[in-house]
Amino acid sequence: MALPLAGIRVLDISQVMAGPFCCMLLADMGADVIKIEPPGTGDSTRQSMGFRMKGEDSPGFLALNRNKRSITLDLKDPADREVLYALVKTADALVENARPGVAGRLGMDYQTLSAINPRLIYASISGFGQTGPWSQRPGFDLMAQAVSGVLSSNGFADMEPAKNSIPVADLGAGLFSAYAILSAVIGRQNSGKGQFIDASLFEAALALSVWETTELWGTGRSPVPIGSANRMSAPYQAVKASDDWFVIGAANQGLWLKLIKAIGREDLQQEERFATNANRIVNRLALIDALAPTFLTRKAQDWIDALLEAGVPAAPILDYGEAVVSEQAVAREMVKMVPHPVEGEFRALGFPVKLSETPQQIRLPPPLLDQHGGEIRAELVAKGLLAPARQTASA
Repeated sequence: MALPLAGIRVLDISQVMAGPFCCMLLADMGADVIKIEPPGTGDSTRQSMGFRMKGEDSPGFLALNRNKRSITLDLKDPADREVLYALVKTADALVENARPGVAGRLGMDYQTLSAINPRLIYASISGFGQTGPWSQRPGFDLMAQAVSGVLSSNGFADMEPAKNSIPVADLGAGLFSAYAILSAVIGRQNSGKGQFIDASLFEAALALSVWETTELWGTGRSPVPIGSANRMSAPYQAVKASDDWFVIGAANQGLWLKLIKAIGREDLQQEERFATNANRIVNRLALIDALAPTFLTRKAQDWIDALLEAGVPAAPILDYGEAVVSEQAVAREMVKMVPHPVEGEFRALGFPVKLSETPQQIRLPPPLLDQHGGEIRAELVAKGLLAPARQTASA
């Protein structure tokens, strides 16, 4: 069977992470994603990161751009802009992540392109959105984490500010944009019209702060860093065994009772400050102090085995080197070997969701810069959207 998004064409005029990640998700589901890059340099992520493998493209670029085709266009050049306009006539969606106003100066804003193709779904991802007093600020993931509250609530109370090491604002904006594009595609079936999607790193980070804003509005106090603990249940965090740290998750009353039985600490249930989840949250530090001596009596894996046997969620703390070769990651095929014309092959993360009837495929490796420029132009010529003379002039 064809992949779910087969027949959908997406123009990826984005760089770095949020936009390319969004477009890769769509490409993995079968969309024909054409990556439009500046001549010479291409997506700036091609040159990012402090290490390389065999080729010139950085591992960061390779991680975010599989299943795409690449064409270079200088959008300041009228001839290349005509190629873009021809592509827009064939496209279902376009994703760009320039600062608000830049697209208009390049003649590729929503008003211009929707006049060419009224069915076009145009997604713009920026640091802070198209409106508001911060809209013209430059925005990266770190800035979005800082002003959304994420940075203020991460880490531990007695340490310097620590961002979430996973770029949650970038990746969140990419995920939300993919969701919005697909929603707009479905909506277009009834309306026949495309629409403009305004996404931002700031709003993505804030929208993911569900527990933190719940605590703010429920208590009137801004959340403070609590390390590995959870704001809505306790004990739910990392604890120290005799040899290593591990994590436990007694996220409801039933699990709490199983936990204290499994570790031989039923006495804790007799204390009012630990009797309910609400009490345990308020007295979380005292609770962990009470549990700590018990956990120090055995090795981490012994506790994990005992707790899992009792039906209590528990797990070791793996580093990434251990996580990607874990038996679960192997069983779920979360590491793929990707063939590449320069690298030979390289490891990449697999597909995080599985479709039973139309499983995703790595159909194309991350493209070399302008690798598909000739064939894309030839397709436009064949469809009568680009004159052969234009093809020669802009090749």
